[in-house]
Amino acid sequence: MDFMKKNWKGLLLCLAIALPSWFLGKALPVIGGPVFAILLGMAVTLILKDKTNLQPGITFTSKKVLQYAVILLGFGLNLSVILQTGKQSLPIILATITTSLVIAYVLHRVMRIPGKISTLVGVGSSICGGSAIAATAPVIDADDEEVAQAISVIFLFNILAAILFPAFGALIGFDTHSGEAFGIFAGTAVNDTSSVTAAASTWDSLYNLGTATLDKAVTVKLTRTLAIIPITLVLAIVRAKNLEEEEGNNVEFRKIFPFFILYFVGASVITTIAVNLGVPAGIFNPLKTLSKFFIVMAMGAIGLNTNVVKLIKTGGKPIFMGACCWAGITCVSLVMQRILGIW
Repeated sequence: MDFMKKNWKGLLLCLAIALPSWFLGKALPVIGGPVFAILLGMAVTLILKDKTNLQPGITFTSKKVLQYAVILLGFGLNLSVILQTGKQSLPIILATITTSLVIAYVLHRVMRIPGKISTLVGVGSSICGGSAIAATAPVIDADDEEVAQAISVIFLFNILAAILFPAFGALIGFDTHSGEAFGIFAGTAVNDTSSVTAAASTWDSLYNLGTATLDKAVTVKLTRTLAIIPITLVLAIVRAKNLEEEEGNNVEFRKIFPFFILYFVGASVITTIAVNLGVPAGIFNPLKTLSKFFIVMAMGAIGLNTNVVKLIKTGGKPIFMGACCWAGITCVSLVMQRILGIW
């Protein structure tokens, strides 16, 4: 009762932002519900001058609901299928993730871009866009404006990839009788799942391939998603060491350990065991949908906590970083496909 009394107003506002954003995202999947929610949240916060009574619920949504979304994301991962069909793309995935993280780190040092923004952009570019940012933000204690900025950068290059990559794939000579090469390319070089789906579906439509490209791209993308686990654990260790250096005292690792990642792994294991025992995979679809909705709801809360003027003023360097990560991932994906004989 105390929880609802304290949080219900902010939760209701986040829900009111999430509902139209969800349906707009369905209508325009290239943009996606999370981006609509951030934009709507930023618009609402310009009108709401006093959010004192709303803030507890908004904060709960932007922090805890975001973690619940990541946990539920695990119910969309059948580990046995991913390990069987994702082996072909694994070297490419490892190469692209490494490339993005190295570029983000180098530009962070050279251009003095804030560390948390750099981490979020690097991880979001290399793993799975908004979901990776959602998983990483609590681990590094990023604030809502940093999350909003990273999501905005990822969104920009999602749109460009979804629009340009099908034409680019044809230009460089991907096999138009098969969806394998372009599916792997989309799955490794496009940031967010919605844009991977859009690009792969366009290729299928252009060359009458049914869902061959889409199936390949989504499997590769899900394989990339698993990188959330080691990345967040490493970041938690790094943060613990940094805090010890800053404070001069030993930091209890369990206080900053991302336990929600363990629940994410647990959800993946439950899904894998259940499906292997004959349970229809579709039974987990409601949980996967709820995960996506929670992300939209959390992004609405993040938008409510974001200063749009500050976001615009400080956005130049992160956008440049995002462009470099995107270009690096694209090039490495193509080179690795050449080396492996896929393209």
